[in-house]
Amino acid sequence: MTRTKPAGTPLGDEFHVYDTTLRDGAQREGISYSVTDKLAVARLLDGLGVGFVEGGWPGALPKDTEFFHRAAQGELELDHAALVAFGSTRRAGSKVDEDRQVAALLDSRAPVVTLVAKSDRRHVERALRTDVAENCAMITDTVRHLVDHGRRVFVDAEHFFDGYAFDPDTSLRVLDAAAGAGADVVVLCDTNGGQLPLQLADTVREVIARTGIRVGIHCQDDTGCAVANSVAAVQAGATHVQCTANGYGERAGNADLFAVLGNLGMKLDMPVLPEGKMPELTRVSHALAEIANLAPDTHQAYVGQSAFAHKAGLHASAIKVDPELYNHLDPAAVGNGMRVLVTEMAGRASLELKGAELGLELSPEAVGGAVRQVKELEARGWSFEAADASLELLLRREMTGAELETPFELESYRVLLDHRDDGEVVSEATVRVSVSGERVIATAEGNGPVNALDAALRKALVPHLPWLESVELTDYKVRILVDEPGTDAVTRVLVESRDGEHEWTTVGVHANIVEASWLALCDALIYKARAAM
Repeated sequence: MTRTKPAGTPLGDEFHVYDTTLRDGAQREGISYSVTDKLAVARLLDGLGVGFVEGGWPGALPKDTEFFHRAAQGELELDHAALVAFGSTRRAGSKVDEDRQVAALLDSRAPVVTLVAKSDRRHVERALRTDVAENCAMITDTVRHLVDHGRRVFVDAEHFFDGYAFDPDTSLRVLDAAAGAGADVVVLCDTNGGQLPLQLADTVREVIARTGIRVGIHCQDDTGCAVANSVAAVQAGATHVQCTANGYGERAGNADLFAVLGNLGMKLDMPVLPEGKMPELTRVSHALAEIANLAPDTHQAYVGQSAFAHKAGLHASAIKVDPELYNHLDPAAVGNGMRVLVTEMAGRASLELKGAELGLELSPEAVGGAVRQVKELEARGWSFEAADASLELLLRREMTGAELETPFELESYRVLLDHRDDGEVVSEATVRVSVSGERVIATAEGNGPVNALDAALRKALVPHLPWLESVELTDYKVRILVDEPGTDAVTRVLVESRDGEHEWTTVGVHANIVEASWLALCDALIYKARAAM
C-alpha cells in the first residue's frame, strides 16, 4: 500500500492540494479518459507535486476499477501524491460490511478514500429518501469501517453551502458525524457552483469557529468564481483545496488547479508545491490538455499562451522600459513567457520588442518601415498576432530592404476541380518552381485545392530539398472578412505547420481563397527553408 500523506511538499500534511481531474474533471462534456490516459494523468500530477490524486470511483465504473487494479499491480509509482478512491457511504437501511460499493473501495487498495455524503436536509429527505439521523449513521458507519481497515478518510459534504443556508444545524450534524467517526478532513462543497467569495468565506470562518473541525473546499465554477471561492476559503481557514486540471468538470467546470496553485503560491507565498515545481505549471497544463484531446485555453490565467501577451502599443512602450509595469509576475516563474502581439495597434516599441524576441537587430529605419507595412497590411485584412512566422519574414525583408534569399523560387500554380459522375470531387494542382538551378513542374491530387497545392509543392521540392519531408501542415483556418459582401469578401487563411521540433503559423489574404492559401503555404515553406539554410 502506498502513502496516505503527501511527500516532498514544504507544507507536508498541514495543507493539501487535492486533484480530482480523473473523477470530477472527467465529467466534462467531451472528455473520455482511457485507463492508459488515467495513468498518464496521474503521473503528470504526481510529477508536479500534487499531494492527493483522486483516481475515480471503483466499483461504480469499470474503467476506474481497472485503473486502481493496474495501479495496485505496480503500473503507477507515485513520488509525491497519495492515491485516493472516491465512493459513497453505505446505503440507507443496509449494513456497512455488506455494502458492495464500500467493499469496492477497500478492494481498490487505495490508501485514502473520499466519501460523498449529503449535507443538505432537502437532499437527504428527497434524494436519499431517509431522515437526518439515518444519514448521519450512514456516514459514521462507513467512515469507521474504512478507518478500521487502515484507510485515511476524507468526507465531501455535498451541497454544503446551500444546505447550511437552509438548515445549518443539519449540515453541522453531518460534519460532526464524519469527524467524530475518524474522518481527517470534511470538505465543504459548493456543488452547484452558486456561491460568491465573500459569503463563502464568511461561512467557512463560521463553520470552523463553531466546530473546530479541519475543513477543505471544493468549488464548481457556475458563477465564474470557483478559483476566487477556493482562494477565499483558504484565506478563511480551509487547509485542503480540491481542484481539477485546467478547470475541467461538468457544466461550467471546477476550480482550475493551475490558477489556484498560482494564486496560493505566487500571491499568498504558500509553498504548496515541492521546491522548483512552480515553473512546471504551464508544461503540465498543456500536457494534460493534450491527453484530454482538448486545445489548451490560450486565455487561461498563468499558463495560457495569451496570459502574458501584450497587444496595445502603450503596453509595449512601458514593457520596453520595465516588463514588470504590465506583467503581474515574471512569466518564467510559472513556466510561461511574455509575448508581444503585432497588429494595427502596434507602435515602434511593439516591433522593437518583437524583433528582440525573434533575435533580430532592427535599425530605426527598419522598424519604421515595418510599422508602416503592418498597419497597411492589417488595414487590408492581414493579421500577424497569430502568424509569427509571416511577421518574422516581413521584418527580415525590412532589415535587408529586399526579398529574402531562399533555395527555391515559386513561379506559378494552377488548380483544377473535377466533379466526377459518381459524385467524387478531386482537386488537382500543378506548380512551377525553380530549385537548384532547375525549373521543375509537378502535379498532384489532393483532398481539396489546398491539400493538392501542398502535395504538388512537396513533389517538386523534396527531391532537391529532402529536409522538407519533415514539414507537415497541421491546421488550416479560414475566415471571411466582412468588409465586402458575400462571395466578393476578402478571405484570410492561417496555416499551421510543424517539423517534429517546432511549430509556426503563416498568413495569407486575398479575395480568392486559393490564392490566400497559396500565399500562406509559400510563407510556411520559405520560413522553414531559411531555418534549414
